[in-house]
Amino acid sequence: MENTNSAAPRDSLPALPLAGRIVLVAGATRGAGRALAVELGRAGATVYVTGRTTRARLSEVGRASETIEETGELVTAAGGVGIAVPTDHLDEEQVRALFRRIEEEHGHLDVLVNDLWGGERLTAESIFGKKSWETPLADGLRMLELGVRSHVITAALGLPLLVRSAAPLLVEVTDGTAETNRRYRENVYYDLAKNAPIRMAFGLGEELAEYGGAAVCVTPGFLRSEQMLTHFGVAEENWRDVIAVEPAFAIAESPQYLARGVAALAADPQRAERWNRKSTSSAELARVYGITDVDGSRPDAWAYFEAVGERGEKGDPVSADDYR
Repeated sequence: MENTNSAAPRDSLPALPLAGRIVLVAGATRGAGRALAVELGRAGATVYVTGRTTRARLSEVGRASETIEETGELVTAAGGVGIAVPTDHLDEEQVRALFRRIEEEHGHLDVLVNDLWGGERLTAESIFGKKSWETPLADGLRMLELGVRSHVITAALGLPLLVRSAAPLLVEVTDGTAETNRRYRENVYYDLAKNAPIRMAFGLGEELAEYGGAAVCVTPGFLRSEQMLTHFGVAEENWRDVIAVEPAFAIAESPQYLARGVAALAADPQRAERWNRKSTSSAELARVYGITDVDGSRPDAWAYFEAVGERGEKGDPVSADDYR
């Protein structure tokens, strides 16, 4: 979704534009969720962070190297107040307890970021490359639980607290925009899971408008997450080594890229007019708010992949350098 409205560059925003704001990032253990929590904290917010992997318990994702407690500490180190609350967002009672705690401690919620997922293992082992009837039904349904049901539970139980804010903001996180997801997304279950947050933002934005609020769905491009780096056997410092074996990795972006854009959006006093009910990407947010990735570039993975699809059929080479 191209947004032609310009906004104040990130450098011209107040030093702590989200000071005093109460934020929840649901699904903040790693990847985009962790970066979102840290950047919102860097902007001055008090950030509750939730996830299933703790220093004492491992989730089905199977990565002990990132924990929700560590995310909370990173938020505080960045200048915010990080509060880690281990939560399984498929457990209604745990989610109710989470929002009761926020209500008791602050009385309201200003920003709810719904970044729940955790289905990477399923995409790799059971989903991609298979027809719907070839996909184990239990795995397909689990994907819908992780990518849809968890979002619905969190929104349903969190919105009553969110609308107490003077300017409530709901951010749904998915893979792809409404425009890019017009094409089929690899597998029926994955397609449903990644389109549902777009429709949630569209519908819930209608409801939040009455309260002066907004709902927006955001997506990263080719995310250079901790899991992706592990998959390729590299670290953030040498990620470009992957390009030799996976040329598309040249367009990869850090989790901070999307996070910087969302932090700027959250600080934008005109966010409801600009973004309510829309879906957008890290690249579009970067253009609108004048921000860059950690290396100073401005990658646009979705435009790159579209060009590869269009020009690749004709045999014309596409350079990632032209899209970052």
